[in-house]
Amino acid sequence: MYERKIPIDLDCPLRLTMSLIDSKWKSCILDELRYQAMRPSELHKALPEAAPRVLDLQLKELVEDGLVEKTIFPELPPRSEYSITSLGMTLIPIIDAMLEWGKTNKDLFERKHGK
Repeated sequence: MYERKIPIDLDCPLRLTMSLIDSKWKSCILDELRYQAMRPSELHKALPEAAPRVLDLQLKELVEDGLVEKTIFPELPPRSEYSITSLGMTLIPIIDAMLEWGKTNKDLFERKHGK
């Protein structure tokens, strides 16, 4: 796992929160899991722009942080699925606010990146 060169400032609530969702795909993963548990292949299909290795690493970090839970079913062939935890659900209002901000300011991105 990635080791930070600069330690997280434990006195700054914003930096603490951002340390949990600071990567490109973590908030997207949480958004996908808010309604249903998903198998890894379903998450890969839902987020096709994400490299599988990156998605797998970020899922592992979300599990380690307690935001997502991984369930492995004892069957043949083995299967697993990810679900959002109650702690992860507390971040959904933040993600919703980010979604709303993105919708409200869509023209900014269209000007910057074209349609």
